[in-house]
Amino acid sequence: MQLERIAKTLGYTGLIPFIVFSAGTWMTLPLMESAHTALMTYAAIILSFMGAIHWGLAMSQNSSHANFQLAASVVPALLGWLALLIPMLYGYGLLALSFVVLYFADKLAGDQGLVPSWYLPMRVKLTTVVVLCLVIAALSVYVF
Repeated sequence: MQLERIAKTLGYTGLIPFIVFSAGTWMTLPLMESAHTALMTYAAIILSFMGAIHWGLAMSQNSSHANFQLAASVVPALLGWLALLIPMLYGYGLLALSFVVLYFADKLAGDQGLVPSWYLPMRVKLTTVVVLCLVIAALSVYVF
């Protein structure tokens, strides 16, 4: 129970930069540019971190699922990095899509009993807020 509480506290606290920087993308021009850079960079780092969970899952098992878990651990980091290199609007789209696809990889791990029962409900909430923040920021690129 202690692990669950700490993980949830860290997970939900990790939403603060998403919320703050996505709001910042709608501010004045100098702040807007910094907010976009901060948000995209933070999103790429968090995407990489979330992918690394699958590395840990692969290391803790010896099954046919381990190969999928290893791929699911590396691809998010590469997609996050790519999102920083392409035009911003497409980068936001790639990041949002990557978070959604990674959730489904997490769901597969959950269906295989590889993650605790509280993990997927938390991931749904976190992913929803993250994707909404990325869409809000992408809209500011489109509008301005």
